Amino acid sequence: MRLILSLLLALSLPTFAQHNHGAMQPAAAQAAPLSDGTVKKIDKAAGEVVIQHGQLDSIGMPPMTMAFGVADKAWLNKLKPGDKIRFAAEMKGGNAIVSRYEMAK
Repeated sequence: MRLILSLLLALSLPTFAQHNHGAMQPAAAQAAPLSDGTVKKIDKAAGEVVIQHGQLDSIGMPPMTMAFGVADKAWLNKLKPGDKIRFAAEMKGGNAIVSRYEMAK
């Protein structure tokens, strides 16, 4: 029982720590660090972009390839598989989203 409670507490702390009792301030979203990624797939129907990325410290995510929602669905018309981007990721409603991006140089 103690192990289960410890596990539940450990799993809930990151969520609790990220909740700031209000919407993220625009300045805070702009301050999120940019990470390198490669666009693998665009899924307009789902409103997602699949990105192969390195460590995402802003949301505590290890390197992997995964689908992200996007802050602006119009971006899905601008991105294409193979694009090298730098992007900021944040958690919104329990989902990882790309809050901003730029083409890598």
